[in-house]
Amino acid sequence: MTLDPQVFMTTMTQRISFSDADKALLKANATWGNTIARQMAEVFYAYLARDAEMNAILTAKEGRMHRLNETFIEWFGEMFTGMDDWGNAYAARRWRIGLVHVQIGIGPQHVVPAMATVVNEVGKQLKSAGLPEDLRDALGRICMIDLAFIEQAYVEVSSQAVLRETGWTEGLFKRMISTGAASMK
Repeated sequence: MTLDPQVFMTTMTQRISFSDADKALLKANATWGNTIARQMAEVFYAYLARDAEMNAILTAKEGRMHRLNETFIEWFGEMFTGMDDWGNAYAARRWRIGLVHVQIGIGPQHVVPAMATVVNEVGKQLKSAGLPEDLRDALGRICMIDLAFIEQAYVEVSSQAVLRETGWTEGLFKRMISTGAASMK
């Protein structure tokens, strides 16, 4: 069950139809992405801070918000550049970001709507800048790939912890999950 970030990236790229045209469009607008990154971070963290649980996580350690803002700005810019054309380095970084979300306790119930906030705010920024809707679509697709990495980190960490603690096989664990899901209908 150990995730290979590059294989996962390739799979998500195919599933989400993140195309070479999307990549070219994002790269062509990387300068614009950098100019709005700080504002996007402000919108993102203002949204998250409205939730008491998330605000507690965001402010749990001194300096965390500053570091998170800087990390967000870097992350946002990387979606436009792809770092290495959305290859191994990009995939490995997205996997590490997912693991950090799990480590500090940011649950999927926070990550999904927060990513929607990014996509929606980008749409507003694109419209006011007179940029094409295709750019929003391309950015939406790469955001969904990044979101998939975070979500998969929860699955992988949880699964590995159960397998390690119980000694169960992966096959037994998957059967138990299927049986449990069927019983919750």
